[in-house]
Amino acid sequence: MKEWYVVYTKPRKEAVAEENLKRQSYEVYLPRISELRRQRGRWKKYIEPLFPRYLFVHLSPGYDDTGPIGYTTGVAMLVRFGDELAVVEDRIVESLKLRADCATGLHCQKAPVFAPGDKVVLDDGPLAGVDAIFEAETGSERVVILLNALGRKNYISVNRDLLRRA
Repeated sequence: MKEWYVVYTKPRKEAVAEENLKRQSYEVYLPRISELRRQRGRWKKYIEPLFPRYLFVHLSPGYDDTGPIGYTTGVAMLVRFGDELAVVEDRIVESLKLRADCATGLHCQKAPVFAPGDKVVLDDGPLAGVDAIFEAETGSERVVILLNALGRKNYISVNRDLLRRA
């Protein structure tokens, strides 16, 4: 009966370890997440490992040879607790696989970048430095904010890249 074991990789080498283990005919699972992050004033989509520096390999204890795994490019070691290899229950790995997007295999960041009611500041443009309140997303890059200007409250639509948390 096969079990899932935990592999600890070298820093930022999860994909390299995954590819090299697959070339050696090991069944490997590297859960990835797609998330939005701000870089140089723009929101960019990044795809990274869900568990940095870790991936899972499916092995039959006593049958599959674990020796080559430790010498695989990108792998630091198999995780152990004392002399025993760290085992992850099948239901946990299957649950991770089921929660991933069927088309891409990626887990998605569920929390929005800004939530309604968050205090934000405009970073650029004619209103740079003005405080506002985030209201809603209207499209892939546009958002609605509540701006208190000229003695009254105004709803305006701006590019999400112009905002940062207050």
